[in-house]
Amino acid sequence: MKLRIGFSPCPNDTFIFDALVNKKIDTEGLQFDVVLEDVQTLNAWAKQGKLDVTKLSFPAFFDNKQAYELLQSGAALGEGVGPLLIAKKLVEAREMHKCTVAIPGENTTANFLLQYAFPFLAKKRSYVFSQIEDAVLNEEVDLGVIIHENRFTYQHKGLHRIADLGEVWEQRQQLPIPLGCIAAKKNLSAQVIQIIELLIEKSLRHALEQYPQLPTYVLQHAQAMDEIVMRQHIELYVNDFTLNLGEKGRQAIEQLYRVYQQQNGNTDHQKLFI
Repeated sequence: MKLRIGFSPCPNDTFIFDALVNKKIDTEGLQFDVVLEDVQTLNAWAKQGKLDVTKLSFPAFFDNKQAYELLQSGAALGEGVGPLLIAKKLVEAREMHKCTVAIPGENTTANFLLQYAFPFLAKKRSYVFSQIEDAVLNEEVDLGVIIHENRFTYQHKGLHRIADLGEVWEQRQQLPIPLGCIAAKKNLSAQVIQIIELLIEKSLRHALEQYPQLPTYVLQHAQAMDEIVMRQHIELYVNDFTLNLGEKGRQAIEQLYRVYQQQNGNTDHQKLFI
């Protein structure tokens, strides 16, 4: 059986999926046609049902939960992992409402957390996440929400942190912040979905056994990124929740879903997990 799978070229994703897509583990009869794209592209594709298995921001998963099932392995979730709001110049709080903000996509968790922390910031422009630092530096926008490896590089470019959006969530909710997940189409059989879930966990365990050695697959897709930054990226976003969400992970996702519904004016909360 051949499945189309999509995830980002970021080190945490290529680290997780290396053994799976490069057949370093037994894939139990499943074959994978791999597509690497930025997460906002993957979020948009979910509405069209383009991929059988896909990385999604949690808001995009919530919007497509009728078609996709959340997998227990492969997620990006944790403490101290949230997106950062940055600026070229420090901005006074009373002036922030005038600012234009670069976001890495409308359906991203980063945009949700920006809305959660600063609901009055309404002037937003979507960029590919890797272009946001330059947009701030070039003064195309006043503020930018950065994710992935950019949280390790913005200071070297003379940019300033205005807020840690994940920290705002953690302080208010006393829960880790769910960033992204892996989801599979619900029209796949329960058996196939279970196999995919187990293969992702097995693939990650294989990578962790070799670490700190980085798979060639990670190096190929990280391009010019320094290996130190690659490891920082992996060590920040890959953790026990990535192997399996567990009870605490599911609780955090359930709360994120509840707040997301409230933000969108839906007070009739239906639980994700039974």
